[in-house]
Amino acid sequence: MSGEGRLLVGASGFSFASWKPGFYPAGTKQGDFLRFYAERLSTVELNTTFYRLPKAEQLERWAAAVPDGFRFSVKAPRSLTVWGRVEEAQEFCRRAAALGDRLGPLLVRLGDTRARDDDFLAALVDGLDPSMAVALDLRDPSWDGIEPELERWGAVRVNQLEAGAPFRYLRLREPPYDDGSLRPWAERIRDMVASGLTVYAYFRHEDEPTAPVYAARLRELVAG
Repeated sequence: MSGEGRLLVGASGFSFASWKPGFYPAGTKQGDFLRFYAERLSTVELNTTFYRLPKAEQLERWAAAVPDGFRFSVKAPRSLTVWGRVEEAQEFCRRAAALGDRLGPLLVRLGDTRARDDDFLAALVDGLDPSMAVALDLRDPSWDGIEPELERWGAVRVNQLEAGAPFRYLRLREPPYDDGSLRPWAERIRDMVASGLTVYAYFRHEDEPTAPVYAARLRELVAG
């Protein structure tokens, strides 16, 4: 692969009152959190969409509040991935499309074990908009070996480093992180970006605003 790659790094969510004043300055209104966040980080993972899809108008307002180049990754709702309502895939994509050119990958989290057969996974992913990037969060080892099957959709597994898709999706879930634990990730990401890949990386939300700190430090280490 050739061309210019890119690292987009951020947190899983942004609307946390407990991040004030550690990240958001004292006195910052919650309605201004996203604008402040997007001035400092390049992407956010929307996990609230797992529980309830915002209206398209809300997503359009969020898209208008961030600068060019910022990206939202959107987690698929549990009605689709947990309750198995695959017929809702098109509506999910239609709603996510309200983010316009600020839309990043769709994040699809399935159950911890490979309890359903592969037909369910195929029906789910086939129901998504093929023009949208898809990352599958398949945590249990029972899913190991599914990666070649994902190739036909152009999808990737979360934290999969080798794939045919033009992007990678990393969820870093084991804080605390220091330079010792971040440098190996930075080296891998630097190589992927150099090969032309777009890399999305997200740190887990904690009550303290550690995720933005980790994200900023990872960006610095990748930049060298």
